[in-house]
Amino acid sequence: MKLLFVVTEDWYFVSHRLPLAVAAREAGFDVVVATRVGEHGETIRAAGIRLIPLGLSRRRGNPFQEIVTLVRLYRRERPDIVHHVALKAVLYGALAARVAGVPGRVNAVTGLGWLFTSAKGITRIIRPAVRLTLAWLLKARGSLTIVQNPDDRDLLIRSHLPEHRLRLIRGAGVDTAAFYPVPEPTGTVCIMLAARMLWDKGVGEFVEAARLLTQAGVHARFILVGDPDPGNPASVPEASLRAWHEKNGVEWWGRRDNMPAAFHSAHIACLPSYREGLPKSLLEAAACGLPIVTTDAPGCREIVRDGDNGFLVPVRDAQTLAVALQGLIDNPVLRAEMGLRSREIVLAQFSREQIIAETLAVYRELTQ
Repeated sequence: MKLLFVVTEDWYFVSHRLPLAVAAREAGFDVVVATRVGEHGETIRAAGIRLIPLGLSRRRGNPFQEIVTLVRLYRRERPDIVHHVALKAVLYGALAARVAGVPGRVNAVTGLGWLFTSAKGITRIIRPAVRLTLAWLLKARGSLTIVQNPDDRDLLIRSHLPEHRLRLIRGAGVDTAAFYPVPEPTGTVCIMLAARMLWDKGVGEFVEAARLLTQAGVHARFILVGDPDPGNPASVPEASLRAWHEKNGVEWWGRRDNMPAAFHSAHIACLPSYREGLPKSLLEAAACGLPIVTTDAPGCREIVRDGDNGFLVPVRDAQTLAVALQGLIDNPVLRAEMGLRSREIVLAQFSREQIIAETLAVYRELTQ
């Protein structure tokens, strides 16, 4: 059985899907990944996965040409299952797979992205059409769609995607051996936001909350971990990140390859995102035993039980975010209690082994 992954970026595949691909290979699949090859191609090859360079742009590009490219790829490779990852690969790939006659299609909607979080007029106009088109593409026989949270599932059902075509699998899973708790570091309380530097991750609200708390006399460090994403319309300019650095307690660290060590230097994790599929950074922070402050938004509220392992705040509300953060900054006992619950929740619901087993079951369902 041949399993072909289609994803726009190799770094995303390595971060979110490589362990699944290795598990599928060990389960007997001939695994191939088609992606734009950047710095992570050798990592994929070293894992024993055949790699096909694919010029599928996340933002720009000719849609017709890219769909034709996928049709040709599918006809040449003749996969038994193609696994599309993220919204653009799902939209283009689902159509191409139908044209090429791929018998099994897995469409992983990892979040509904900028199109569903932007308040710009043009996105509000085209959003309903995209929802209906997506549902039409995904309801074909031989197609199963994976969503990461109940909100995305319900949105697709309201868009007329039959419920029996949907599978709820919560994220990519966490390596709970690599991400583990350690005692709190000494010194100034550190609040960490780890994500791509995008406005819709709540980066602006995080920085504003830091300003409000600093002006109120609260002494804390507010760490941004991650790089801008120029391929995303919501990317924060690097100039803004540099301007914020070392003002009001804000520090921009850029990307960190050793994320367990980064979380071990923090006291609190924060992600004031507008909408997520299921944020991997919060799952990793929770596995490290951190209390979490995030938004009452799709994806985020799947990880945090308000008042149990953290706090939920409204989207785009820096004032309430600051209040919630101060409640943890000032209370080390509460941080410790909530951090323990974070770890328990991840072990019970979000381990990598659980998620891989659930996804392999989807593959088996399509090949029976």
